Amino acid sequence: MEEVTEGINNLQLSEPHKKNKIQVSNTKKPLFFYVNLAKRYMQQHNEVELSALGMAIATVVTIAEILKNNGLAVEKKIMTSTIDMKDESRGRPIQKAKVTGIH
Repeated sequence: MEEVTEGINNLQLSEPHKKNKIQVSNTKKPLFFYVNLAKRYMQQHNEVELSALGMAIATVVTIAEILKNNGLAVEKKIMTSTIDMKDESRGRPIQKAKVTGIH
């Protein structure tokens, strides 16, 4: 438990928390939860940032396409990168793809 607390205390966020940013997962919530949340953020902030890692990238693309096809969003910026993570099953470092889109 001390290791977890130490890890959290040493965690440095690369970006400050944004009120219009949605971190998408393809396992935690259904697709249309994110679509409706993105619509709400668009109404409140006039812009939404969708972000995902690994396999959830396809979900972000689908959300963006739904928003575009309904005339609710236009892509302003798309950024791709990789991040270093620890593979929990093997205990070794791995790289995961990351995509962020601003609409």
